[in-house]
Amino acid sequence: MAQKDTLLHLFAGGCSGTVGAIVTCPLEVLKTRLQSSGLTLRPVFQVQLGTLSGTGVIRPGTVTPGLLQVLRSILEKEGPRSLFRGLGPNLVGVAPSRAIYFAAYSKSKEMFNGLFVPNSGVVHMSSAGVAAFVTNSLMNPIWMVKTRMQLEKKARGEKKMNALQCARYVYKTEGIRGFYRGLTASYAGISETMICFLIYETLKKHLAKSQFASPNSENEKGASDFLRLMLAAAFSKGCASCIAYPHEVIRTRLREEGSKYKYFFQTGRLIAVEEGYAAFYRGLIPQLIRQIPNTAIVLSTYELIVHLLGDSK
Repeated sequence: MAQKDTLLHLFAGGCSGTVGAIVTCPLEVLKTRLQSSGLTLRPVFQVQLGTLSGTGVIRPGTVTPGLLQVLRSILEKEGPRSLFRGLGPNLVGVAPSRAIYFAAYSKSKEMFNGLFVPNSGVVHMSSAGVAAFVTNSLMNPIWMVKTRMQLEKKARGEKKMNALQCARYVYKTEGIRGFYRGLTASYAGISETMICFLIYETLKKHLAKSQFASPNSENEKGASDFLRLMLAAAFSKGCASCIAYPHEVIRTRLREEGSKYKYFFQTGRLIAVEEGYAAFYRGLIPQLIRQIPNTAIVLSTYELIVHLLGDSK
């Protein structure tokens, strides 16, 4: 029975991740481009008053292009297909990564329920942290290739590398270690997963209590119940993304080809000194637009499959 439960969580996690990846791929490409150091910043000139002579001083500066400007640039220079760059490795990786994640989360929760107060915040955070650590360690090479493909800028008609060509190129130029660039930033991002699942499980518990307390409650889950789960997942991911987003920018910089970024804290220091603290939140808007519905789709699809197949056992 335990093995059947594990397979159920593997299958549900894989299906939910695949659906979410396909729907939100263009937004992920936009987010990755906005996070990169290769983003072309628009020059601006600011007039600063207050000199001794009373005259103004013109100071050069830069402005980060917005989401729509980056989208228009990709469509005009590279074509619509570039919005789906990295979808291949994403689809190859997302099903096993989600499957591994949800299976590890389920197993970890069983273990931590025996050590701490069952279904408490500590259990949810610890389970999410273990699941994220296992998934990031195993899947980093695939996400590395996906990021490199999304950062590749080629004009219309120019041949772009596919996933295998990109992987061979990374191995040829950087060796095996090249596939694990950005892994430290992914480990730092475990905090986002822990926060997300703590909020989600707390909201889920409150929803279950309110449903149980309702005089018209039934054992069968309806469409409204899964809609509430989607809203809970969306809210949880939105909060977690805003809190822990800087690690995403650092991870993208670490995965850039031939970059000056070498280590997690060195990268963070360089970004802060050269671009200011606002740079840590570049790409946050498309990230929220992508991740909030994606997480809602993934978690609700997962819950639905577990509910349907779990009841049929």
